[in-house]
Amino acid sequence: MSRFFDAIAPVRYEGPDSSNPLAFRHYDPDEIVLGKRMADHLRFAVAYWHAFAYEGGDPFGGPTFQRPWYPQDDMARARLKADVAFQMFDILGVPYFCWHDADIRPEGATFAESLRNFEAIIDYFGDKMAGRDIGLLWGTANMFSHRRWMAGASTNPDPDVFAWAAATVKTCMDATHRLGGQNYVLWGGREGYETLLNTDMARELDHMGRFLNMVVEYKHKIGFAGTILVEPKPQEPSKHQYDYDAATCIGFLRKYGLEGEVKLNLEQGHAILAGHSFEHEIAVAAAEGMLGSIDMNRNDYQSGWDTDQFPSNVPEVALTYYHILRAGGLGTGGTNFDARLRRQSLDAEDLIAAHAGAMDVCARGLKAAAAMLADGGLETALRDRYAGWDTPRAQRMLNSDLDALFQQVLAGEIDPQPRSGRQEWLENHVNRFV
Repeated sequence: MSRFFDAIAPVRYEGPDSSNPLAFRHYDPDEIVLGKRMADHLRFAVAYWHAFAYEGGDPFGGPTFQRPWYPQDDMARARLKADVAFQMFDILGVPYFCWHDADIRPEGATFAESLRNFEAIIDYFGDKMAGRDIGLLWGTANMFSHRRWMAGASTNPDPDVFAWAAATVKTCMDATHRLGGQNYVLWGGREGYETLLNTDMARELDHMGRFLNMVVEYKHKIGFAGTILVEPKPQEPSKHQYDYDAATCIGFLRKYGLEGEVKLNLEQGHAILAGHSFEHEIAVAAAEGMLGSIDMNRNDYQSGWDTDQFPSNVPEVALTYYHILRAGGLGTGGTNFDARLRRQSLDAEDLIAAHAGAMDVCARGLKAAAAMLADGGLETALRDRYAGWDTPRAQRMLNSDLDALFQQVLAGEIDPQPRSGRQEWLENHVNRFV
């Protein structure tokens, strides 16, 4: 059993006046927000890869962290890593965690050896989950780190890699199902291209569409009741990724007949890389009924790459949860902290403080979002702005044709007078709550 976190007591809610850096000041899991427990709105999860597998490296330098379970190439250390992980879940009181297969087991010399390692750790997870109030928000397969994935997984020009990807996803779906996972995620880290000079894009997209249909078929075959999710990201590591943003993914899902089977796992940092705000991505997914789950983090706006920092901007988070609440909540999804420590943050306490602070930021954002909804000011302004479309006259316009509308305008029956969008008023309104 690890002693990594032994000096750290469980994080408890102490209220906004607390000065304890390892206490919740805003996250009270049992507080009722819009008729539901705060914990049930937020559905927090810890990302196994960033919290326990990340070694503190970046594109310009090697590892800075020293952990008792490094190097991560041995089953004994994989079990030690799991001991540490569940100790942290207990300290934070989070209801969920998430993993990639490569985060939790050492790579074997063959697929069969890797699978034996993986299944042994899944057994170990199952034992640890028994008797604990902790569940699996989602599992997924890492199909971007190993050199076999350098040209993609389902989009790889080599059909043998496609088959290896299918076998990998099958094992991860089986494990997710066995642990009672709420969702299964596919993130195409290298499903894209580095140059069009060697890329048959139409073929790759068709293969990716077929692969995702295989995933859905297998979901039904094994009776997995969770949601299948895809995660948009525009670039990095690929020059261009086929899952660029929410709208691109929705178009892809509709093209391949998957819009009724697959939803989106949206990430704040990926939205920024795509040139969007997080609330934009959530609003797009919600408008199409495809909002599934979120990865909560942030980017450094000066760095220009996916820094995966813990959230700290309450106004941004408040608008995120405002759109989530308007959409009816996260359903089987949750708030996964796909975030990692800065490479200079070396201590065990840093890992706890980062998650506790992020949970507080999300709690503040959720409460602000709920207050905005309860106030109704934004909803009223929205209804007023589009009220003209609720009239019989406007509905006749929609059911008319270009020539008839031309005749009305020409006759002077229609003479639009612009109205203020009142953006600054609405921004001031939001600032009352955040």
